Amino acid sequence: MSLILKNPHSVLAALQTRPEDVVDVRLPAGKPSPAWADVIELARQHEIPIRTTFAEEARRPASEQKFERTGAAQATVRERNGLLIEELFANAESSPGLWLALDCLQDPHNVGAIFRTASFFGIKGIVMTRDRSAPLTATVYDVAAGGLEYVPFGEPTNLARAMNVAKTAGIWLLGSSEHAEQDVSEIPRDRSWLLILGNEEHGLRRLSLDKCDQICKLTSKGTVPSLNVSVAAGVLMADLTRKE
Repeated sequence: MSLILKNPHSVLAALQTRPEDVVDVRLPAGKPSPAWADVIELARQHEIPIRTTFAEEARRPASEQKFERTGAAQATVRERNGLLIEELFANAESSPGLWLALDCLQDPHNVGAIFRTASFFGIKGIVMTRDRSAPLTATVYDVAAGGLEYVPFGEPTNLARAMNVAKTAGIWLLGSSEHAEQDVSEIPRDRSWLLILGNEEHGLRRLSLDKCDQICKLTSKGTVPSLNVSVAAGVLMADLTRKE
């Protein structure tokens, strides 16, 4: 399946990592922005078609013209394939670190923001539930601003099984909940963790919580008791990847 991406940073990342999956680049008439100019240069190096959308549209009869003349550039990019869960955790012993699991997150903006932050902090991989979760749409790719190209991910049908595979690979399971008694600062740093983040409204499912080795929270220093899941994920990643 192909996606229409409108963020030049998401397109540039796809060109850098898998140019064979970039079908074409479409531009409005006029001088491109600096970010799109970088996309054009790399697309030309890989001999990817570059089309001027307005010029194409102008050749159509007026009754058939459907392009919204917003001046937005875009690219057609095929979806990136996920990994099997066994592959995602295959090198856990030789390459320790932090993995994430998203337990039924439904807002594509949250998912995209988490991928972007995960790329920034060098997260080893992300597990996503296939059912009752936001699919990896163009919105997710664009919000991730390239992060989705650099973080390995898997989409199993069963998160509980994925957690079992992680544990077998030597990774400890860490749930996140505002109702936890332990602050994230108290979590040991001498091991690899799979951090499980819950649904925007309901948090972690009971089955996921029961499988966790430990559960942590972010302790509020002010009057607001909790954070949006993508913001909380960023704070947790920053803390858990910090070297003591």
